[in-house]
Amino acid sequence: MLLDFTKIPNVFLGCVKTDLRKGIDGLAAFITEIYQLDVFDQAHFLFCGTRTDRFKALYREKDGFLLLYKRFENGRLQW
Repeated sequence: MLLDFTKIPNVFLGCVKTDLRKGIDGLAAFITEIYQLDVFDQAHFLFCGTRTDRFKALYREKDGFLLLYKRFENGRLQW
């Protein structure tokens, strides 16, 4: 499977620290309750936690949700 993120029309950054222990359902609920966005729109949602060396992303494909988790071995994110 090849993901082409250039074809995603919207990218939303979660500007508050998010509990990265949440899975797909927890993050989807967070999107709808806190940000009042539709998780079924064609969008990519990015979440940061307390630590700046990791983040999660949630994306809805045609057949379901995709949850991505990235942890940097060297380096950190500047949010």
